[in-house]
Amino acid sequence: MQIDFVAWDDPDATALRAGQRAEIAQRYGTPDSEPGTPPSASDIAVFALARAADGTAVACGGLRDLGPDEGGEVKRMYVLPGHRGSGAAPRLLAALEEWARDRGWKRLRLETGDRQPDAVRFYTKSGYTPVEPFGAYAGEPSSLCFGKTL
Repeated sequence: MQIDFVAWDDPDATALRAGQRAEIAQRYGTPDSEPGTPPSASDIAVFALARAADGTAVACGGLRDLGPDEGGEVKRMYVLPGHRGSGAAPRLLAALEEWARDRGWKRLRLETGDRQPDAVRFYTKSGYTPVEPFGAYAGEPSSLCFGKTL
């Protein structure tokens, strides 16, 4: 498994994010269940892909800079269904955490939804613990927020 840091508009990154949004839309029954500001090239500090041995992009994720005292927010983590359980997600998240540490970030936070128990299990297993909803997620009943000190 290889991790590549890419531009937001990289074609593989764009395709994986579209897959992530389609899956979320299906789970929540709406094409737009994002409680906060959707990530974009202008606010994502880094975006990464996990590639299988043949070079196929199988997972993606990025970090949004929340400011000097706030660290970052994990955004758009997604693994193609056929590659779940392959180790792509833990490797990708570890690479993002290392990137954040290298820049002096002290913590990462994230939001996932109440219809994503698989994401809750993954983040909990990866050392993230529940935190108070932050930013646009405060007051959103379906939002579950987690954080990790780096």
